[in-house]
Amino acid sequence: MPEAYIIDAVRTPRGIGKQGKGALAAMHPQHLAATVLKAIAERNDLDTATVDDVIWSVSTQDGMQAGDLGRMAALDAGYDVTSSGTTLDRFCGGGITSVALAAAQVMSGMEDCVVAGGTEMMSLTAQMAKEKIAAGLRPPMMGSYNERLQATHPQSHQGVCGDAIASKEGFTREELDEVGYRSQQRAAKAIEEGRFDRSLVPVKDDQGAIVLDREEFPRPQTTREGLAELQPAFTKIADMPLDTNGTTFRGLVNAKYPDLAIEHFHHAGNSSGVVDGAAAVLVTSRDYAEKHGLKPRARIVATANMGDDPTLMLNAPVPAARKVLEKAGLTVDDIDLFEINEAFAVVAAKFVRDLGLDWDKVNVNGGSIALGHPIGATGSILIGTIVDELERQDKRYGLVTMCAAGGMAPAIIVERVSDFVD
Repeated sequence: MPEAYIIDAVRTPRGIGKQGKGALAAMHPQHLAATVLKAIAERNDLDTATVDDVIWSVSTQDGMQAGDLGRMAALDAGYDVTSSGTTLDRFCGGGITSVALAAAQVMSGMEDCVVAGGTEMMSLTAQMAKEKIAAGLRPPMMGSYNERLQATHPQSHQGVCGDAIASKEGFTREELDEVGYRSQQRAAKAIEEGRFDRSLVPVKDDQGAIVLDREEFPRPQTTREGLAELQPAFTKIADMPLDTNGTTFRGLVNAKYPDLAIEHFHHAGNSSGVVDGAAAVLVTSRDYAEKHGLKPRARIVATANMGDDPTLMLNAPVPAARKVLEKAGLTVDDIDLFEINEAFAVVAAKFVRDLGLDWDKVNVNGGSIALGHPIGATGSILIGTIVDELERQDKRYGLVTMCAAGGMAPAIIVERVSDFVD
């Protein structure tokens, strides 16, 4: 079977995802996607007429983010019209899935050159949510709500699920705050040392002026004492009525776990940040790379997808990691670096605890608590981050996984290489 190689990975800085506050909030999402698509083509002297497909991830495919962003952004980036494009949604996990599908197409021999990635402008999605609620429509997090499905698989708000898991698993507020503090400190050090510089590309406007060339979200001044003073974020949301029957997010969890007393642990300082951003990963076959003079940076060893309980929603990363390790014929001890998306602190804390990991190998440059989580793009960002870090540390294997709504988690293992594997 042909191997699939990562040739390059790029991303935008992450801008604060609020209208009027974030530097990227006035951009069109196609512009963000086109920025990374153009950068990856220019950096690798890519003849875009030879790109078989652009596989893109966008979670909220509504408004300006609708309409097959993968294809539209490729055209906006100046790609040849023969380079096709498609757009997918696996909620938070889409950025890993886009790269996994690219690898599958290359490894099957059906395609030779695919650009995968994702975009999410949460400044737009937040505004769309407000407009829908103002119009009297159901809150967007309940967009898939129907009584029949909820009777079988009750599905709550992700933040409430994070608190439910923390309550069920016995994590303390102090433990979860430490995850948030560690994320900020590590991100600050990574930025100071330029660890993201290879992948980071500035966002420019149509006139060529720089809109954003640095991470906008991190709060390096964060202290443990400051985190301890923050009020939990999901207490009111948990008891918000969702219908005329008095259904609440708390009630949806308790419908399946009636004896679970949900305490509230998560807040803005130990939950992922709301940001805008985009990322792209160039995946090719060996034959294509050699023909076009491209050098590989990593080999895609294995990918996997896993489902878990949709009511607690956030618990699939651990079984997904075990599944992808089995597919790769590797063990936890073989993996040099892990990236687990910090959707909420409990996700990372449980991942480390259940797999018996050392934090020295996990999210070593911080994570989404410090840097932000542009939903559809994050998986692709993390893949680029782990390739960069494997090179920096001269390590071999990296594993990336993340929770996704509906109780899912994709996972991927990459191997750092400096030449092709025979």
